[in-house]
Amino acid sequence: MRAGAFVYPWDVDGDPAAPGLLAGLGLAQVTLAAAYHSTRALTPRHPAHRIVTAAHAAVLYPPDPDRWAGRALHPYPAGQWAPGDAYGRAADALAATGLDVHSWVVLAHNSRLGAEHPETSVVNAYGDRYPWAPCVGRPEVRALLVDLAAEAAVRPGASGTELESCGWYGLAHLHAHDKTGGVPLGDRGQYLMSLCFCSSCREGYGAGGADPDELAAAVRAALAPVWAGAGPAEGLGALEGPALAWRAGTARAFQEAAVAAVRAAAPPGFRILLHADPDPYRCGADTGTDPAHVLGLADGVVARPPRVAHFAAHARRDTVLAVNLPVVTGMGGAPARLADDARRARGEGATELRLYHAGLASDEDLSAVRTALDALAREAF
Repeated sequence: MRAGAFVYPWDVDGDPAAPGLLAGLGLAQVTLAAAYHSTRALTPRHPAHRIVTAAHAAVLYPPDPDRWAGRALHPYPAGQWAPGDAYGRAADALAATGLDVHSWVVLAHNSRLGAEHPETSVVNAYGDRYPWAPCVGRPEVRALLVDLAAEAAVRPGASGTELESCGWYGLAHLHAHDKTGGVPLGDRGQYLMSLCFCSSCREGYGAGGADPDELAAAVRAALAPVWAGAGPAEGLGALEGPALAWRAGTARAFQEAAVAAVRAAAPPGFRILLHADPDPYRCGADTGTDPAHVLGLADGVVARPPRVAHFAAHARRDTVLAVNLPVVTGMGGAPARLADDARRARGEGATELRLYHAGLASDEDLSAVRTALDALAREAF
């Protein structure tokens, strides 16, 4: 079972020992961030730093000036946390060990974009903007993200890409000093709080036969029991279908355009996976999809257990179903159970492993990963 791990350029760039350490885990692939959102990350082995603060969403390579010249919406280069072509330097070092390097591209998640261009953000039914969540219902946002997908995915030396947040983003967001957990929303409440009412989405709802003002009022009414602590969020009645139809159709069109742009820019054999969830209501990194559609579009998906099983029914012989398994103990992962989790995922239809996240893991966690991958290899798994 082919295993890959997620890594940031700053985990590798400037650390001569990192590529060999990763190759020695028994990995076949590294999924290396090329475009990533703001974060604060631990680098437990790097000789020059222990904490990296990425102040804003950025590309981790020099963006093409000709592609972005004169455009109001454009990607932002990284600061000192990933100077110059940090991606390229890390990719070269990893490839030199024999690891297969794929790019990792985060699309609809960008707080700086929302701060500088608030009109691009998701707007909830109460009128609150989510600056971290670009609205993919807006044509100018889709144009930015589709071009970003092509540029960030097809980096020199990359033999494939994994597109994260290739769809709707919403309320859920790991924010600094977050204080949004006082009222449990549940999946339904998260969805309702993520429905967008920007001008483009209002037009979309209207074209589908739903009055946007009535829909917003219905969302607020459905959430009223949640705020009162009287029960879970309710349904939207007859307005449910038009709301979901607009969002599903918009996400599909965006995914089709992004994958087509990557394929047009990529060499033959370049592999494209989407981080995906089979529930069409889902927003976020693993965006809600129709399994049959996304597997007819891309070469496969990266999904969390046990959701990978929902994609297995629509897989072809060559479809990649990569299961995303956390292996950082301090972030809720269980590297000691990795072999058992991999066997279980294989039974659910997974064909590959993705380990989150080799750069963040302690030496002890990586030792457990090495042991598990060695055991799986000896089983000819």
